[in-house]
Amino acid sequence: MENQNKAHIATLVLTLVGGYCDTVTFVAADKIFSAHVTGNFIVFAYQLINGGDISAWIKLATFPVFVAAVMAGGWLTSRSHKKNTVLFVEALLLVIVGLLAIMLPVEESKTVMYGLVMLVVFALGMQNAFGKLFAKATHGPTTMMTGNVTQASLDLCVLIANKFKNPETNVSFGKQLITLSGFFIGCLAGAYFGKQLGLSSIIFAGITMLICYFLSRDSEH
Repeated sequence: MENQNKAHIATLVLTLVGGYCDTVTFVAADKIFSAHVTGNFIVFAYQLINGGDISAWIKLATFPVFVAAVMAGGWLTSRSHKKNTVLFVEALLLVIVGLLAIMLPVEESKTVMYGLVMLVVFALGMQNAFGKLFAKATHGPTTMMTGNVTQASLDLCVLIANKFKNPETNVSFGKQLITLSGFFIGCLAGAYFGKQLGLSSIIFAGITMLICYFLSRDSEH
């Protein structure tokens, strides 16, 4: 039961952060996806056929940054005895981005803006690495929802066919609801704070992750 509760909390926090950061960078940083980076391929292609400038190619640059982050996350995990270390580093990066966005002229300099966005992409790449390396720590992917929506749809089909009297599927469907709800709420919050505060609002995601990290570490003692 304790492990299940930890998975619930980890799923909720990470999906909130994933949806939040992805939306903040899309709203406040030239429509760049920081978590679901393959979405940038679509934006890149769209901008390219419409005479895109350097901003289109920046979308493409998120891919190697993401790959480097996943590799870094894998290396860091292999060197650390605690699986949450990679999430701690992600949280620090997000806090740093938020602080830099407050201090630097983000609105006046696209170079600064793109640099900070790449740091967010790197941070979320590490979260993706965590999800692959520790698949049982959460209820599914925390930065892209297609697979989770698919599973929820399959579960719902089984539940309807069995008049919601299938305990195992009930549990599975409940897990997917946590995942999808967390991401959706994160997207709504990211849209609001991204519009109101710009990239500096990324700091909220980092602080949330740091609080959860230290609380979970204290609970283990």
